[in-house]
Amino acid sequence: MAAPPSVLREFCPLYYLLNAIPAKVQRGFRSVLVYLTAVDSSGDFLAVGSSTGMLYLYCRRRAHLNKYSLEGKSEAITAVKLLSCFDDLVAVGTASGRVAVFQLVSPLPGRNKQLRRLDVVGLHKGSVTSLAWSSNGTKLFSGDDKGRVVFSSLDLDQGVCKPVLLLEESSAVVQMEYRHQVLLISTLHRSLLYCTQKQEVLQLGTKPRKSSGRFGACFLPALCKQSDLQVFAARPGLRLWRSDIRGQVEDTRLLRPLFNAQIPEFELFPRPGPIGAYRPADRQLGLLSCFLRDGWILSWNEYSVYVLDSLNQVLIGALESSGDIVSVSCCDNEIFILKGDRDIIRLSNSPEGLAPNLSEFSVRLSSPLATPTVLPPTGSVETAQPIRTMAIIVE
Repeated sequence: MAAPPSVLREFCPLYYLLNAIPAKVQRGFRSVLVYLTAVDSSGDFLAVGSSTGMLYLYCRRRAHLNKYSLEGKSEAITAVKLLSCFDDLVAVGTASGRVAVFQLVSPLPGRNKQLRRLDVVGLHKGSVTSLAWSSNGTKLFSGDDKGRVVFSSLDLDQGVCKPVLLLEESSAVVQMEYRHQVLLISTLHRSLLYCTQKQEVLQLGTKPRKSSGRFGACFLPALCKQSDLQVFAARPGLRLWRSDIRGQVEDTRLLRPLFNAQIPEFELFPRPGPIGAYRPADRQLGLLSCFLRDGWILSWNEYSVYVLDSLNQVLIGALESSGDIVSVSCCDNEIFILKGDRDIIRLSNSPEGLAPNLSEFSVRLSSPLATPTVLPPTGSVETAQPIRTMAIIVE
């Protein structure tokens, strides 16, 4: 008997976005394939990193795509993180350890009118794996696959970035989140809390994990003071820890029984080509985010995506054996899944509010000091130019 459908599903493929991002770019005399490598989402933007070092930023309200390039050697973007505060910001991390912050142009009065880019260089020794903002945009944390965590203090008005090495762990950083002056860090070996005021490190639990892996952790959403913060942390064997802000484990939730019944699957639109991929016989949790409702948790790794109701011990939905999952982001009632070379899936309980109608208008791209042009269709070749000026035209 077929598994029941989940309340979350794909209502429509994101053709308007995927067709706007070129399949190839020209590098001198060479034509280079473009793979999508990282995704982040907000109510206003979708940010997509690529293998060619180009950041594609889609404004959802205006159905408008901008592209941003890091000057110098082209290298893959490995992490992106959006933030909307007084200004719209996007942080980018690369395969060589470079971190850049773009302060975006805003059409609103009193907001930023000139594209600015701040660079963090020299402190990361490996590929950037995770980025985390403070809510006001003055602090940015970046982690890499060598275990380094860098704290960058940003003064956007002055255009100043002051990075310092905060921590150096023995294994790769896989996930970070910042709340109430506490940085939650997950590595391949353990999860820990770093209090930026006291410069104090507290490990979740008393011992590192016996088996290494990409097990993440997240803060529970709450309007509370620092001492009331609580953490969910993924553990091997489909277990979930809940700890306090001192790293003391308050309970362990055994989630394996949730997978013994029929698993509700996310309904996806059919896609061309072979379907199905390898899934380990032993299911595991992965990186974590709180999602949509109290107690709901989004978990993902390269093989699977799960949404779990930790309060009622119910599996809300699953995506398994569907291909290489590269990056996952959630905001409000939406989950965006980047898988394979260039496929992005939007899961939700409702259709996209402002899904564009491509027969009515075309998605347009703005490049520095040039009038916007119609983007080429998928499969065509576009010449990518780096940003060499601090101005960008926005219609």
